[in-house]
Amino acid sequence: MGLLKHCGILKMDLKRVDDLYRDKVILDHCRNPRNADYLDNSDIHCDAINLFCGDEVHIQINVDDFRKITNVGYQSEGCAINQAAGSLISEYIKDLDLSQVRNFISEFSKMLEDKSALDFDEELMPKLGDLTVLHRVKEFPIRIKCVLLSMTALETGLDKVK
Repeated sequence: MGLLKHCGILKMDLKRVDDLYRDKVILDHCRNPRNADYLDNSDIHCDAINLFCGDEVHIQINVDDFRKITNVGYQSEGCAINQAAGSLISEYIKDLDLSQVRNFISEFSKMLEDKSALDFDEELMPKLGDLTVLHRVKEFPIRIKCVLLSMTALETGLDKVK
């Protein structure tokens, strides 16, 4: 009986994971990534690789004299969550200044890694737009790294900027 109950839970979890991967926003951003063009003459270049699974993220950023992001290039290889998250994030950071991007990285990462809350902060949710779909990843802790890979790349790239 215990094994059957365990299998039922596992089956339910697999259905929820399937639902996550079939989410319209995630599928759209995975199949049609935004800002996919590589920026040859970028001001900031950001890369990250998840050594565990081999997912990769490459981000190029151009900024103006006021340190505001004017253009973003984003390329990735890996799972749908990784690809969609990077595409969503590349859209979100456009037109922000670098200090706003640093704050976004910090707040967004904390929200995803906070095990005590299953949802994002209600104040921040409306500001995130389509990025809110990524809150569902919290149900599957192994997938949080897929979302945060783009954040890691951004953080590494921004650390090189004085």
